[in-house]
Amino acid sequence: MARKQKRLGWVTTGVALGVTLAVIVTLGGRPQEQQPTATDNVAAGLPAPQRAPVTDGPVPQVPPAADPKPEWMRKLGPNEKPPQFVMFSFDGAASKAHWDRVLPLAQQVKAHVTGLLSGVYMLSDDQGGSYTGPGHDRGDSSIGFGGTRQDVSQRIGYLNDALAAGHEIGTHYMGHFCQGDEPSVGRWNTDQWNNELDQFFGVVDKAGKQGFKLDPTTIRGGRTPCLEGDWKAAIPAMKAHGLVYDTSQVSLGVTWPTVVDGVYEFPLPEVRVPALNKQAVMMDYNLWFALNRADEEPARAAEFTSVVVDTYRDVYRAAFNGNRAPLTIGNHFNEWAGGAFSAAVEQFMGEVCVQKETVCATYTEVIQWMQLQDPQVLAQLRSFPAARN
Repeated sequence: MARKQKRLGWVTTGVALGVTLAVIVTLGGRPQEQQPTATDNVAAGLPAPQRAPVTDGPVPQVPPAADPKPEWMRKLGPNEKPPQFVMFSFDGAASKAHWDRVLPLAQQVKAHVTGLLSGVYMLSDDQGGSYTGPGHDRGDSSIGFGGTRQDVSQRIGYLNDALAAGHEIGTHYMGHFCQGDEPSVGRWNTDQWNNELDQFFGVVDKAGKQGFKLDPTTIRGGRTPCLEGDWKAAIPAMKAHGLVYDTSQVSLGVTWPTVVDGVYEFPLPEVRVPALNKQAVMMDYNLWFALNRADEEPARAAEFTSVVVDTYRDVYRAAFNGNRAPLTIGNHFNEWAGGAFSAAVEQFMGEVCVQKETVCATYTEVIQWMQLQDPQVLAQLRSFPAARN
């Protein structure tokens, strides 16, 4: 069957309940479609997001941090506050131009980030027929594939550089089928999630034979496309593939990660955008939608960057002076609105990661830190009210 590539229109997410729009992102120097994640539910006039109920499932474990450990990777002393963790994560994670900016910046400020890799970007266009999304035609992907074989080979090289620098690679799954591109991930059953993850890990294994140095056992979590998913169906598949965390759900304010059915949930916070005096999920596209309903206005790039950086700062202060919960900042490698949102996250990374008692870490590193703490200390931290700006 001939391979086809879809362009998505307007769709609604299952968790953040927003509107999404297909846009163009630069992928290794070649235009590719990158479906953004959920938009601001409040701007869309929809209900506030709700998190899945917390259960008493088993607490997943990851290997401890390797030596030499950073100074902050230790058990808290009596009455000692935790570090303010800030976790930068990038959906898609395949753009060389953006890695070329993030890698030296992260090294300068001693930050580690998480790239959530869309597995289709490790398949060249002529290999796209090897992927069949659950319920979809062979060779169908809502975000295209990885370009030429040379593009994929180059991608392996710079992703290896990211791994060597201590950054984390997680999963953004494969074909990125959001609501409106049915059957969407929000409707998948456990067998379909298992199939998608089987194919993701198969692609990683194949890329390993081409020199990709990503150990599949270090892929410990991810974010679902458009923040969608029936969690009762998705979480069993995550656990079956060794995933121990997810960062797809939404919380009102900044909260400590909890274990949901045996998987750590690191929620994206819904926060106030001070310049607009409205709420938005703290994801780049959500903020764009809150600003101007995601209209492409590159002339306003500096304005948008300023609003977003001020929002990041305000939320960081609320968490730092409040419950010290890890701050999840979700992003894409994109040039939306003249690059306003990439500029904002890079500016904020450059200033926040050098602040006192602040650590810019990966999800795995935060879990490793939590494993060192007394359970009653973690329980107390989780009991604190959400940090709201």
